[in-house]
Amino acid sequence: MWDWWGWQVRMSNVRIGTSGWNYPTGRGTWNGVFYPPPRRRPKGFDELSYYAEHFDTVEVNSTFYGQPRADVCRRWASRTPPGFEFSVKLYQKFTHPGMFKQRLERSLPAGALDSSGDVLDGLARPNEADLDQFRRGIEPLVASGKLGALLAQFPPSFKDAPASRDYLADLLRAFSGHSVAVELRHRSWSDRIGETLSLLNELGAAWVQIDEPKFRFSIRQNYVPNVEGFYYMRLHGRNAEQWWRHEKSEDRYDYLYSESELKEFSETADAARRLVKKLYLYTNNHFSAKSVANAAMIKKQLGEPLDGEYTEEFVARYPELAGVVKSASAGFAIDDRQ
Repeated sequence: MWDWWGWQVRMSNVRIGTSGWNYPTGRGTWNGVFYPPPRRRPKGFDELSYYAEHFDTVEVNSTFYGQPRADVCRRWASRTPPGFEFSVKLYQKFTHPGMFKQRLERSLPAGALDSSGDVLDGLARPNEADLDQFRRGIEPLVASGKLGALLAQFPPSFKDAPASRDYLADLLRAFSGHSVAVELRHRSWSDRIGETLSLLNELGAAWVQIDEPKFRFSIRQNYVPNVEGFYYMRLHGRNAEQWWRHEKSEDRYDYLYSESELKEFSETADAARRLVKKLYLYTNNHFSAKSVANAAMIKKQLGEPLDGEYTEEFVARYPELAGVVKSASAGFAIDDRQ
């Protein structure tokens, strides 16, 4: 399709990106890999703007740890081009109340827990004020047309039970009007796949299709779209050895998919894109920007344009992209001390 000025306008319904864009510390930092080391960045360098030169969507994980703020979301929108979309993870109080309660307990002074059990349970339950705060926080993304989907990621301990179904239904109704993707990880949900699909379909929510190491109680999925509105897939990597036991949390995401491994998901995405209005695919194997490399490889396999320039050093680290992505003529030396 061509616009009035003769520019070709891409009409793809596929959006591919990574989970998060800011990984400044640790052994798996993106500094000196995808981004230049801080001391070598040009004046005014902005990570999000640089990222948006390469991908047209990103999954925001920071909102899991703290409610989204309107001023922050407004700046995100202003630093990205028209058409860019943010998929936003729900605040942990909505999906991980046990984790939220533990945070509250750690914040209290010693000895304060003797009579506060019921109070903590109450504080850990989301209420209408929490919902309103989240909605206000993401409003700038809604107003700018840059909100993709909301991601409700539940822990593996969230099992299929009447109370769980009721809670999930209430949560989806609370965010009606938005595209909500639900990540369920316990096998009980796929063991009763008919009931699970009925619940999600009735409320227009997409069942997140995930790839991660499989264990006894891991969910089983067939990657088939369950709603026509949109499709949502997340690739977490397959580092089974360090999935539950690791020195740093980033270690579980230290995994690079091979081209043959990615082919399964590219073919799935190619089939699903023909059945839904929009498809989101995010790579979460973020250690040392492996998610960036794999997202670019998936775009290639799907025939999607590979925008932006990648440094020679990045391509040297991930030679699968040599001759595939545009390489900057002048790169930066990778700083092994980062």
